[in-house]
Amino acid sequence: MTTTSPAPAGTDGVAGRTAWTDEQLDAVFAPVFARIAEGAVAREQGRALAHDEVAALRAERFGALRLPVDLGGYGATVRQQFRLLVDLAAAESNLPQALRVHWWYVDDLLLADPGPDRDARLAAVAGGELVGNAITEPGVGAIDRYRTALTPDGDGGYRLNGTKYYSTGSLYSDRILVAADLDGERVSVLVDGDAEGVVQHDDWDGFGQRLTASGTTVFTDVAVPADRVLGPGYGSAGRSWGTSYLQLVQLAVLAGIARRATDDVAGWVRERTRTFTHAAADLPRHDPLVQQVVGRLSAAAWSSRALVLTIADQLDRLLDAGGEDPDLLDRVELDVAHAQAAVVPAVLDATTQLFEVGGASITSEKLRLDRHWRNARVISTHNPLIYKLQTVGDQRPQRHRPPLRLERRQAMTRGVGASVVRDHAGREHDRPHGVAPVGDR
Repeated sequence: MTTTSPAPAGTDGVAGRTAWTDEQLDAVFAPVFARIAEGAVAREQGRALAHDEVAALRAERFGALRLPVDLGGYGATVRQQFRLLVDLAAAESNLPQALRVHWWYVDDLLLADPGPDRDARLAAVAGGELVGNAITEPGVGAIDRYRTALTPDGDGGYRLNGTKYYSTGSLYSDRILVAADLDGERVSVLVDGDAEGVVQHDDWDGFGQRLTASGTTVFTDVAVPADRVLGPGYGSAGRSWGTSYLQLVQLAVLAGIARRATDDVAGWVRERTRTFTHAAADLPRHDPLVQQVVGRLSAAAWSSRALVLTIADQLDRLLDAGGEDPDLLDRVELDVAHAQAAVVPAVLDATTQLFEVGGASITSEKLRLDRHWRNARVISTHNPLIYKLQTVGDQRPQRHRPPLRLERRQAMTRGVGASVVRDHAGREHDRPHGVAPVGDR
């Protein structure tokens, strides 16, 4: 599949990047999203992983959205990226979640010092490469603890052995970021998904987001070259933009779910001619009570998207400043917590109330409208709302910095020696070794 991309509109004021307008990006990706949306119900009914759909995204280099144009990408801003993630989530809510570590991986590389390894990995992304993750392990408690072991092989390389769960997106990806233990030190490694000794299972058994490829990955004596050991893993100190970034992807998914639910219900009401004897109008679409339900759905979708894009603007500023400004980090972290406290209840309520617009026929499995609530409920469990509310409630009266519960997590992409990072404008910033955390899925 090939596409003739529109010419960029001009520079965006950041060195090395050329701006694409929203309209130009839509010209490339809206048709792809529309085709993905057409098969969403059938995939859900048959638990069919979206391999063809991911291939269509790869063909248009969707994973290279944030790469500068001169590196083979689209030069999209964070806001533009998240606008498209909401659109993709409306088409298929599983896919933005499946690829969320990939987005973080790319932006983390863009903040790193130029060098042969970094540049080669960015070139791979420009060529369509996607990166998944294998971090969390079954039965070890906290998500930053693991038994997967990396051991020297005596020839200058290593061998990887262990089992991971919640390997979100890895079945769709070319490479996998793996957290492992090396002689008591937490490290991260980059492994080819088709490497000998890597076995992936689609055994995620949650009742929602079933097609995120979030199952088990087993590594048995996998050969790992020394240059694939990228640096510290979870366990080192350092505040990071990555926590908020990854959580905002989940909120973008919720915004997309709400929009698709709105579209589905509005279309169902528009075509329905049967109503109840005590209804307020002869046709459901004229019934003010039905209109109220649709309105609630639409409001949830609109407000959720607006909150996501507002925070995406802040992430643009944070990343363009190098990703480490403490005041901006605090602001974004708290804003994500506030947004989650607003978005989660609104979307869960709306995707429950949608069934009030009709009788028993709206529960037909042919429609699969229940998937919207199930998917929203599962997404909402990844960063539990109770902790976000506690963070906000603790910080507001006491005015101290928000407790980044995951700040002890560390680098997944750069080498141990990286102590200076460049922002997108080429400015240098001192930073602790390592970068952003990776979420639980």
